[in-house]
Amino acid sequence: MSWLVPPVSARTAPRKPIPSAHDVEKSRQLARDRAADVGRTKAELAQADGELEDLNAAAEAAVERYNGERIKLERSQQAYLDTQQRLTEATRRVGQAQDELASFAARVYQDNTGYDRVSSAISGQGGPQGFMDRAGMVEVLAEQRSTMVRRVEAAKTVADVFRRQAQSALQEQTAATKNAEAAKGQAQTAVAEQQASIRRIADRKRTLEKRLGQAQARADRLARERQRALDARTDRKVRAGLKQADAGVDTANVVKRGATVAQAALDWLGTPYSWGGGTFGGPSLGVDQGAGTLGFDCSGLTMYAWGKAGVRLDHWTGTQWTSGPHVPLDRLRPGDLVFFATDTSNPDTIHHVGVYIGGGRMVEAPYTGSRVRISSIHRTGLIGATRPAG
Repeated sequence: MSWLVPPVSARTAPRKPIPSAHDVEKSRQLARDRAADVGRTKAELAQADGELEDLNAAAEAAVERYNGERIKLERSQQAYLDTQQRLTEATRRVGQAQDELASFAARVYQDNTGYDRVSSAISGQGGPQGFMDRAGMVEVLAEQRSTMVRRVEAAKTVADVFRRQAQSALQEQTAATKNAEAAKGQAQTAVAEQQASIRRIADRKRTLEKRLGQAQARADRLARERQRALDARTDRKVRAGLKQADAGVDTANVVKRGATVAQAALDWLGTPYSWGGGTFGGPSLGVDQGAGTLGFDCSGLTMYAWGKAGVRLDHWTGTQWTSGPHVPLDRLRPGDLVFFATDTSNPDTIHHVGVYIGGGRMVEAPYTGSRVRISSIHRTGLIGATRPAG
């Protein structure tokens, strides 16, 4: 039984289905939707950047306010320390004055009065008059020391008032500094949160851009696959038609020559466009902007294709237009040259030519950056067709 089953290598691989126009449009719509998502994310990121700028300004203001309050706090602390030192000095001076007054009183009592003021006045140095003199001096000195004590006490009172005021100011400034520090912390936290939000948005934007790139790549791939499949299908149909025409009896030589031209053009599908490129032997390096590209321009491709049929054309649409009889568009045959002009009433404005392959389609080398392809002849600028003679 095994000889009835062909080997795996001999089996025909299933042909990959052609992506439908709906598939291509669906993939392109997905790419557009993802592009819109990227656009919205960019707008969101721009808004977030603006908000971050405002928050940074607010944070800088809060930091500067904190810096100012901190300087005020340092000054308040110094003022409090200064008044505290003044109070300590005043208290020391009060104590010193009090000690001096007590010591003075003790000496006066011991030196001038003894234990009995009457006997001291009678028997003391200088008698009663000396006693009176000494008593008067004692009272003067005692009054001076009492005045000094009162002044020191007053200075102490003033210093204490200043100390309380400085302490109150220090407490208020400490509170203000804490509030400023809290505001600074809140502002800096807001900036950090906004920066984190921007990073999240930027990450999301990168993810969306990656998905957009994937969607665009898929859309482009499906479009290319569809176009290649359609071109291949058209190519097969054209070649089949050319073979049938070649086998017929209707002007056999003309049909065969046209088939040769069409097949020669189809052989180079996918070849890069090169300005000035193309010879009778095939693709070549062009000139100027085509100097580095091996390929064909439009008249170079048609010159090559007709060269394969034994007809030598110039590498110029001007003389290719006049290389044979003009053919009505409803009587075109494969191999005929179709021309396009900027002014369809003036052949001098012809700028493009392609090889007709049947079914309203042609092979052309369209423009810089593109490749030889199959496309419709029915587009703006179609001026007419020529069947080269030779």
